[in-house]
Amino acid sequence: MHSEIALAAERAAIELCDKAGLKSGHIVVVGCSTSEISGKKIGTDSGPEIGQIVFDALFDVFSRHGVYLAAQCCEHLNRAIIIDRKAASGQTIVNVIPFPKAGGAFATAAYSKLNDPVALEEIRADAGMDIGGTLIGMHLKKVAVPVRLDTQAIGFASIIAARTRPPLIGGIRANYDSELM
Repeated sequence: MHSEIALAAERAAIELCDKAGLKSGHIVVVGCSTSEISGKKIGTDSGPEIGQIVFDALFDVFSRHGVYLAAQCCEHLNRAIIIDRKAASGQTIVNVIPFPKAGGAFATAAYSKLNDPVALEEIRADAGMDIGGTLIGMHLKKVAVPVRLDTQAIGFASIIAARTRPPLIGGIRANYDSELM
């Protein structure tokens, strides 16, 4: 089952990079319930080994694309973000270290594997992947747009992905403009 989890995570990350048009320097926020991946209710069966497998697979793909992975902690840490210090430029760093039952297994894996991990209270990411219903929306830039992945689950956990685009505020379409003149 572990190789299937790694393969599904890798496929999902590749699809997100391609379909969202991610470029070097972009940030992807990932919320991941290892409980849901195992077929349990979110928050009831934190799995450090699964967290590590999923983190490694996602991190490998995103790193090859030059994309930063921002790992969302669980609600016990107010969904804080674990990210490499290089990507945290200008953000307020908070003082917390995640553990499997307080922060989540995925965020714990991120903290242990990143070169220079820091925790942030919030971030505005360019794209996101929600594995198992972890509610990542608070960490996405406006405006979030769904990305339909062919890979729809990792283990038993559903995947919802998004990219962001700049808001369209107060503009009139060019065709409409020219008709008015």
